[in-house]
Amino acid sequence: MKIDFHSHILPGIDDGARTLEESVELVTEMAGWGFDRITCTPHITRKFRNTTEVIREKFDILCNTLADKGLKIDLRMSAEYRLNPETWPEILEKGLLMLIEDKYILMEFPINDPSEMGYLKPMEEFGKVISMGLTPILPHPERYFHLSHDMLLRYVDAGVKIQSNYGSLAGIYGEAVRERARMYIDEGIVSFLATDMHNMLYINAISAWLQEGNRLWEM
Repeated sequence: MKIDFHSHILPGIDDGARTLEESVELVTEMAGWGFDRITCTPHITRKFRNTTEVIREKFDILCNTLADKGLKIDLRMSAEYRLNPETWPEILEKGLLMLIEDKYILMEFPINDPSEMGYLKPMEEFGKVISMGLTPILPHPERYFHLSHDMLLRYVDAGVKIQSNYGSLAGIYGEAVRERARMYIDEGIVSFLATDMHNMLYINAISAWLQEGNRLWEM
């Protein structure tokens, strides 16, 4: 089974798909690549204050629309949780985590400015999730140029799983990010690849990458 557990395909709630029509187009293309299951993981950040209720509403709309169009694909619902003081502590304290495959949690860093994490210390937050019997996944570390290689290895040693983006390998974020992703894969510290799907730019880039003879990983 081909599973993508990192996508921003729900319409109009973060920086991913803008409309329901775009959401359907993205899912259709991903199904054409062979994905059997897609987990929708909208951002929960200081900018995108999504709640379970908001995500559920958009999720149900997309599921019903796909069913009406006869597109059979298994959609799941979760989120990409950014470590920032405005949203993350409350989610953790109130037990509002939405799990991926019953055990994983996407825990992202700010892309450019680590000071957005405020007083939060990633190793401590990863530890809290691990103590709950869950497995934290750090998405696309190749994009965090503020994250040192040594610290990344410390996270891996602590039990954090690493997910790189197909888009990184396809060159969406530039050559430096592509090389970092390749390096992490070669070192054997990447456990998963995912689309981090946002829009047709991602579809076009990953499609070109697949046409070069590359293949999707199976989870």
